[in-house]
Amino acid sequence: MSAQTEDQRREDRESVAVRLASLQRVDGNKHCADCGERAPKWASWNLGVFICLQCAGLHRNHLGTHISKIRSVHLDAWTEEQVANMEQMGNIKANAVYEANLPEDFERPQDNEALMKSFIKDKYELRKYMSTNVTDFSIGIPPKNGGESSSSEKACVVR
Repeated sequence: MSAQTEDQRREDRESVAVRLASLQRVDGNKHCADCGERAPKWASWNLGVFICLQCAGLHRNHLGTHISKIRSVHLDAWTEEQVANMEQMGNIKANAVYEANLPEDFERPQDNEALMKSFIKDKYELRKYMSTNVTDFSIGIPPKNGGESSSSEKACVVR
C-alpha cells in the first residue's frame, strides 16, 4: 500500500467526520429523532436520522438491521454512501415522512423504555404514522418488507 493511498484514506475519513459534525449542527438533528434528547451521538444511516444512545439500543435490539442500520457518529467508520444518505434525509425530513400521521397531542414516552420500544416499532417497522404520500423508498426508507430497494428507485418524494 502506498503512502499516497494511506494519505488519501486519512483525508477521506477526515472529510466524512467533518460532514457528519456539520450535519449534527443542523437544527433538526440537534435532538434525537425518536425521543427528543439533546445532542444525539448515534445514527441510523439507512433511515437518515440522528438518535440518542437509548434509542439506538432500541433500534438495534428490536428493529434489526433489515430496518435500521445503527452507527456511532464518533466511534464507527462511515462510508461515503452512509454520509450521503444522512445528508439527503436528516431528522426533519425523516420525521415528516415517518411521523406525518402522528396525533397532534402525542407525547413521546421518553422515560418509559417499554413505551419507547413500542413507539419506535410503530414508527419504523409497522409504519403506523407514516405519510401515505411517499412514492419511492430509496432514500432512507427501506421497503416495508425490509428488503432492498430496486435500482429504479432514485428518490424519496413526499407530496
